[in-house]
Amino acid sequence: MAVSISVVVLLLVLTVIFVRNSGLKFTHALVCALLGFFLAGTSMAPTIHNGVAATADVVSGLRP
Repeated sequence: MAVSISVVVLLLVLTVIFVRNSGLKFTHALVCALLGFFLAGTSMAPTIHNGVAATADVVSGLRP
């Protein structure tokens, strides 16, 4: 578990650097995808899922 969290933190740092440079290339997209897969395997996955679902509910309830 400790190795998995270290990889997630490393990939998160790389993703933030790539997004801030605003030059998303194929390799950068690959790092972002790996970050998603590693986050899905952590204990934070249910919290992230609930947060995204709640945000989707709020957005779908908005009336223009």
